[in-house]
Amino acid sequence: MNTHLASVLTTVNAPYSDQLDGAALAHCLADLDLAKQHPGHVSAFFSEVPLAQQVEFAAAHDLAVPALKAFAVEFSAWSGESYPLAA
Repeated sequence: MNTHLASVLTTVNAPYSDQLDGAALAHCLADLDLAKQHPGHVSAFFSEVPLAQQVEFAAAHDLAVPALKAFAVEFSAWSGESYPLAA
């Protein structure tokens, strides 16, 4: 795993005892029901990870950027938070 992708996981996992690996985070970013089980991780991804790294992470995990953007909009509506990717 390259440094940028490792920093994504460090950022989203930092405050939580439940640590997600890349595959688990990618699944959360594609399934709203699963994301609701890890809302802090998903919120940290969209709010604390730089946009370029979000896109790089998506590409590394076969998540299409338009699908990730649509998911960010959906998660934003559910969480009440606003995220740059959802804009």
